[in-house]
Amino acid sequence: MEFLVIAHDKTDADALARRMAIRAEHLEAARETIRSGAMLIGGAILDEAGRMVGSMTVLSMPDRAALDAWFRQVPYVRHGIWDRVEIHPFHVAVMQGRDGVR
Repeated sequence: MEFLVIAHDKTDADALARRMAIRAEHLEAARETIRSGAMLIGGAILDEAGRMVGSMTVLSMPDRAALDAWFRQVPYVRHGIWDRVEIHPFHVAVMQGRDGVR
């Protein structure tokens, strides 16, 4: 099952600095999720000035319980970077590297 995760950072004056302080840890965890085959895509949401203000990812997990277990260990979750998170069941219809429409 695939899931779309959209996460919005906190908006206080120090939010970006806190994000940047643990970004390397977050990216290493993301690389592990990619190596496991669970993360299909991920990246930062940017504001009009190009500053990181959130994150998005599409994950392939066996079920919502597996997604929830993954989510609890995400560094941006553990360190309180994200303020509001949306999680939606998702269907990848087309993707580079996959043949055809599903």
